[in-house]
Amino acid sequence: MRPVDATDPATVGGYPLLARLGAGGMGQVYLSRTPAGRPLALKVVRPDLAEGADFEARFAREIRNSDLVRSPFTVSVVDFSPPGRRPLWLATEYVPAPSLADRVGRHGPLPEASVRALAGELAAAITAVHDCALTHRDVKPSNILLARERPMLIDFGIARAADDSRHTRGNGVIGSPGYLPPEQIAQGVVHPAGDVFALACVVVFAATGHSPFQYPGEDVSAASLLYRVVHEEPRLDGLPPGLLPVVTRCLAKDPDRRPLGRELTELLPRRPDTGWRHALPAGLADDLAAREAEVAHLVGADGPGRPVGVFGPPSPPAAFTDAMAGGGERSAPPPARRGARTAWVVTAVVGVAAVAALVVSLLDPFGGRGGQGGTGPQAGGSAAPSGAVTASALPARWLGVWTGSGPGNPAADGRLAPRTDSFEVTLTLHAAAVGELAGKQVSHVSEVGTRREVGCTEALELREVRGGTAVLEAVTSHPTDRSASLLTCEKGHVYVVELTDDDTLSLGEEGAQSAGAPSRLRRSH
Repeated sequence: MRPVDATDPATVGGYPLLARLGAGGMGQVYLSRTPAGRPLALKVVRPDLAEGADFEARFAREIRNSDLVRSPFTVSVVDFSPPGRRPLWLATEYVPAPSLADRVGRHGPLPEASVRALAGELAAAITAVHDCALTHRDVKPSNILLARERPMLIDFGIARAADDSRHTRGNGVIGSPGYLPPEQIAQGVVHPAGDVFALACVVVFAATGHSPFQYPGEDVSAASLLYRVVHEEPRLDGLPPGLLPVVTRCLAKDPDRRPLGRELTELLPRRPDTGWRHALPAGLADDLAAREAEVAHLVGADGPGRPVGVFGPPSPPAAFTDAMAGGGERSAPPPARRGARTAWVVTAVVGVAAVAALVVSLLDPFGGRGGQGGTGPQAGGSAAPSGAVTASALPARWLGVWTGSGPGNPAADGRLAPRTDSFEVTLTLHAAAVGELAGKQVSHVSEVGTRREVGCTEALELREVRGGTAVLEAVTSHPTDRSASLLTCEKGHVYVVELTDDDTLSLGEEGAQSAGAPSRLRRSH
């Protein structure tokens, strides 16, 4: 991590640039933060690349593919540049951890227990990618972060969807020599089995410090590596004997012989008692603690300040919109009714000793059930009358970042609903027509005692604008804390918000039904 200098912009898309994380062929990656102080990795594309005729479409595909894979092993997309705007940029959650390439380069091969745990975690990671009908195509040591709880698979820049017309043949040897499968090198064939081949190469690298097609300490050309992968057998000296059979099979020249899906995860299982966090290499925990402290200092220190301006998720390409909105039933917003009343309800389904779900929803937007309008006043103003003008798009004065804090619900019984002591909401809205993605809401909800994050993050579609009131529907939803494997966030909830003045959005009435959520949001500057 290096400090920014005078050649770097102060902000990109409204996000402050706090430090340089690294540079690559596509551009520069910076450390940034959300208005709530969560660290981000913000990738800014080189201007010369961004002007290419096809580059923006490829960049949009990277965003779409990154957002499709929602597993504990991948980082979540937070924000990205609007179509047609420059510079092109992508913000994802930041994981302060070294890559496998960095770790092995500095400290040598991992111990056997760590290699075994890594293999099981990565098998689950690439299976999660394949379950989303994607092929990563660039599984390699520098794209694997050794985080505290589990390894993370990053960089979906050249990932390919199963329904991509170029899926079987096309772009030849795009990827990293030494980790590309022979069928892609020789025939341009892209298949999930290629990720399995790369996984095996990564496991060999972790155990030996080099790929299975290199000699120790050898500086070999890319052309030589490609030739060896196609024509020679792998060198597996130094691999733990227990991993030799499955790694050998994963490195088969014939992709049909490599295990996939459930078979792969059964051959390389994740074991809770001996998993990655129980098998960290010596010194890695201290390294992670130092990195986390450095990031906390930079994100929390006085600096460029909080992001300003409109920087919510823009209206993405149609394919991206379809991918985000696919699946599940979605109901149309009910018609507006005079004297309508909205109620925020936070419900939770609690599993054995763990929160299993937290759902934030609005009931009866613009009216009551069975055609019976409500009679109570709406907090922060009156509901839109039935004669209010209906707009085809979100008015400009709605656009921006809106934040609010509530007290949480410490009086909850802890069984049917979690006890919480803070409830923070960030709502980001951008220009959108009815039927398009209009932004997202991020809830940070802290559970009493455990301090666990039990909030949800949702992509929101604009369903209706009537007078000073808008209807938004959650078309995707996932836990704000992506490692919260027991937390289930449901999509399809309909939200009604009212613009009470240019700087305030009303979110409904306070009281027991709100479960500690903020009653209104203020424009963030």
